[in-house]
Amino acid sequence: MSSVVAKTEPSPAPTFSHRLEYAATRTAVAVLRLLGWRAASAVGGVLGRLAYRPFGIRAGVVERQIAAAFPEFTADKVREYAARSYESLGRTSIETAILPGTSREEILARVERVEGWEHIDAALAKGKGLIAVTGHLGNWELGGAYVAARGVGIDAVVRGAANKLFEAYVTRTRSEAGVHVVHDKDAVRRAPRALRENRMVALVADHDALGLASTFVPFFGRPAKTPRGPAVFALRFDAPTVFIAIVRQPSGRYAFLVEPVTVTPTGDRDADVDAIVLRYTQMLEAKVREYPEQYFWQHRRWRRQPPDTPPHLREP
Repeated sequence: MSSVVAKTEPSPAPTFSHRLEYAATRTAVAVLRLLGWRAASAVGGVLGRLAYRPFGIRAGVVERQIAAAFPEFTADKVREYAARSYESLGRTSIETAILPGTSREEILARVERVEGWEHIDAALAKGKGLIAVTGHLGNWELGGAYVAARGVGIDAVVRGAANKLFEAYVTRTRSEAGVHVVHDKDAVRRAPRALRENRMVALVADHDALGLASTFVPFFGRPAKTPRGPAVFALRFDAPTVFIAIVRQPSGRYAFLVEPVTVTPTGDRDADVDAIVLRYTQMLEAKVREYPEQYFWQHRRWRRQPPDTPPHLREP
């Protein structure tokens, strides 16, 4: 084993605003835990709707993107689904915040329907680990906790946050739920190890970031910069790949949905990666069409596009 230790840049000291944000978050979480899961989720829904109206936080972004994705929607319907997306995000945020301390039995009970779990079992039976791709739909954090509660080792690749106090808190939240956190800058080194240990490596693959290896594929007909990481890992390590969505049901509980992602190497690595990225993006789009109110429209999904994108397909 090499004795060389990579040098890392020291994290900047938390600012006063970071400390204030962290303290406010911890106080709010402590209060919400007293309410119980269902009541706290309802409070989150109310707060989410308030963020839309009257506060209008990123309301224009959300409305434009929903209208672009669903051109058949009337203006009133666009506003209806925008409001519902804020409510869903509020619920997801609060449900995630109070996840620490939740028992395995409680986590399992929050999922009322499972479809396709056999694809996870079949993949892990091969002993090569498993790549799981998901998107910002429903409650993706609960999805990771549910996998861990089912006894599957899971490593979630995540991006760092500017507020390191808040990031440390979220990391503890995930760890307490049984999810091992891997920062994206470490994924190239640590994801292969997880696959060799026959664990699931989970990646959220619908947000682009500067410096992140990506490709442009259609999302609701418009070119969207999409991470290549899941596809690269699947091909490089011959790892089975699935798409997972965990979506809220009318009861307030969730459906956990799994589909296999076809990986067919042709010898043209770049073309194969692009084909896999397109497949899991199409799977996400299909689920968003089914549950448009549960997607994270607050993110500018088409912010980065190829320079030759036609005007009618540019960011709305």
